[in-house]
Amino acid sequence: MSETDLGVWTVLIAMLGGAIRVSTPYIFVSLGECLTERSGRINLGLEGTLVFGAMSGYAIAYETGSAWAGVLAAALAGTLFGLFHGWVCKLPKVNDIAIGIALMLLGMGLAFFFGKPYIQPVAPDLPTIALGAWSSSPQVEAALRINVLFVVGIALAFFIAWMLRSTRIGLVIRVVGDSADAARAMGISVDRVRLLATAAGGALAGIGGAYLSLYYPGSWNEGVSSGQGLMAVALVIFARWSPVNCIWAALLFGAAGALGPALQSVGVSSGYYLSYAAPYVLTLILLIATSSTTRAVRGAPGELSITK
Repeated sequence: MSETDLGVWTVLIAMLGGAIRVSTPYIFVSLGECLTERSGRINLGLEGTLVFGAMSGYAIAYETGSAWAGVLAAALAGTLFGLFHGWVCKLPKVNDIAIGIALMLLGMGLAFFFGKPYIQPVAPDLPTIALGAWSSSPQVEAALRINVLFVVGIALAFFIAWMLRSTRIGLVIRVVGDSADAARAMGISVDRVRLLATAAGGALAGIGGAYLSLYYPGSWNEGVSSGQGLMAVALVIFARWSPVNCIWAALLFGAAGALGPALQSVGVSSGYYLSYAAPYVLTLILLIATSSTTRAVRGAPGELSITK
């Protein structure tokens, strides 16, 4: 089947493929933020973690010749950032949001400093799954080339949802996130739970960064993130702190991010660069739509400072 025969379906399939490609880092970062916030802590530093994960993943992949080694390195870097964030936030009179902003700037600064030697070298790419082999159209085949990390992210979302709902670990996280006093009365160490949840969230954000540098766009540069770590906070609120809903919210953000290339593929060049603002406009709309001065956000953990 040729591109001409497919007609408008070519554009729709390309839009779907673009949404999947763009949404993958959103999935990992939002799952990490969801897990962190369900424990009662907000981490605005995930933008810095995402960028540093992208740099460290690309650097290790280049040095070792293995993209998966890069992913592991990015996860480890994200874990360290999460542990540091969690350790600082447990100190008296420390504000989660202020520390998150500081660590965001720190992560980006470290990534830019250590990443300069890796702007030109080419690292190996992550493997993909070819779902468009049935088509003779190169555009359709490229649109339906799904990265393995997208599949991993979908499976991970369902796993985290099951863990939070049906396991003791999930129950402990939810209790700590809803009422720290109740958790302490049960003998649960609130600081330890939040420390581990923040570390796990940082690891997922680091993996999201590795996807950016090792697959899409597939290179390391200082503008690789475009604020996806910060937008993940709005995405989690929109998803009502549900890991499964994070998938659909990430796809929505991904579709907004893929709007520009989709318009260009059908020859629409007027306002092409303006379409790149779509994810940021969507973020603003969602924050306004979910804000309220008279009621708590439905599904929000009771201890979460952003909802108080």
